[in-house]
Amino acid sequence: MATAAAAAPPEEAPEARPPVAKQDPAIETAEEATEPAEADINELCKGMFNKMAIYLTGELTATSEDYRLLENMNKLTSLKYLEMKDIAINISRNLKDLNQKYAGLQPYLDQINLIEEQVAALEQAAYKLDAYSKKLEAKYKKLEKR
Repeated sequence: MATAAAAAPPEEAPEARPPVAKQDPAIETAEEATEPAEADINELCKGMFNKMAIYLTGELTATSEDYRLLENMNKLTSLKYLEMKDIAINISRNLKDLNQKYAGLQPYLDQINLIEEQVAALEQAAYKLDAYSKKLEAKYKKLEKR
């Protein structure tokens, strides 16, 4: 089949042939594709399959490494969440302890607030008493001068 295609066409009558133009170096000529020998096709196929196997192995290895990386990241994230859980439990426990201590101190804090209010009232009374005593002293001095 390949040899029949490669054979020259039969001679045509001179008036049926188009005139031959001078070949321009810028014009490329096409060559007829010929099939390579059977042994070459087998070698090319083997090479292609070997290269495809190498490519697919690389792709699968990369995917496997990606999954291994994700697995390691998930394990680390899980450990980090466990640490955060322990920290949250400790904070919760300490907060409960502080709330209990605050509740135990609340009566004393109420007494301090009551004493503070009483001291403020006593201070106001002392200022009033001081102002009254100054008025009395001024009246006494005024009466004494007469």
